[in-house]
This record gives sequence, structure tokens and C-alpha cells, in this order.
Amino acid sequence: MDYTNIQEKMNKTISVFEENLSEVRAGRANPAILNKVTVDYYGTSTPINQVAGISVPEARLIVIQPWDMSILKEIERAILSSDIGITPNNDGKVIRLNFPDLNEERRKALVKDIKKMAEDAKVAIRQVRRDGIDDFKKMQKDSAITEDDLKQAEDQIQKITDKMTDEIDKITENKEKEIMTI
Repeated sequence: MDYTNIQEKMNKTISVFEENLSEVRAGRANPAILNKVTVDYYGTSTPINQVAGISVPEARLIVIQPWDMSILKEIERAILSSDIGITPNNDGKVIRLNFPDLNEERRKALVKDIKKMAEDAKVAIRQVRRDGIDDFKKMQKDSAITEDDLKQAEDQIQKITDKMTDEIDKITENKEKEIMTI
């Protein structure tokens, strides 16, 4: 029995979950929060990191330096219209994003958002499990495998699922600690 396809799909779900977590603003300046922000650059929607240099000179500051100064205002507009919740400071040469300290209420809201993201990832993993088991049930119905093989496959898929959901729990717990101790 081959479970690599199921395991790969579950690993991909965890990768997407980790990528989404990296975009959560946790008080420290992290350039990943700009990943989904795009700028209209000569009529094309382009990610900021493809039109500007992004650096983190201090723990609570991101500096965006466009390679083409004519799009400075466009970058500023794109950041303002995004949902990252930070007002850009434009000095005519670079854009600075200052990250304020998180208050207790905002930390709790972030933890709540992270838990929702974790639950969504677990649902996606359970969907992969369901699809995998359905595939094996179809094989059993077509007499390609026996009922014992089906039971064994279900047990093995459940073990993989449990391992992946535990991993999501660990990642979530680490991110919560990071947010609550900043």
C-alpha cells in the first residue's frame, strides 16, 4: 500500500499553514507580511518584493526602497489599502513601516486568529484523509484489495493524520508563545 500521495498532500497543507502564520504580524518586523501586497507597476499587478528592496534594519522597522522612484506613491497606496494594519511613512526616497508594540487585547485577537487558521489546516488534513480512505474503499469495491487491506489502510492513514494534526498543534503552540511573550 502506498501512502506517499496522502502524506505529500498533508505536508503541503502544513507548509501553507506555516506560510500563512509567517504573515501574521506578531509585533516584530517581518517582511513576509508584505508577501500578498501587490503594486500596479506599468499596468501589471506586481508583488512589492519584485519592485523594491525590503530590509529590516531594526526589530520593529521595515524599510522599502523602490528601484524605480516613480512608484513610491503606488507602493504607499498599496500598503494603505492592504489589511496589514500599518501606516507607511514616505520620506520621498524610502517607505518605512514602524511596528508598534502589541497590547494585550491585540495579542489575544492574534492568538484567536491563529487558532482559527490551525483549525482550518486540520480540516484540510482531515479532508485529505477522507479522500484517501474513499480511494481505498473504491479499490476494495472493485476487488483490487481485500477488506483486511482496507482496514489496514484506514488505520495507517489515521496514524498519518494524527501525526500531522499533532504537528499543527506544536506549530500553533510555538506561534502563540511567540506572540504572548513579545
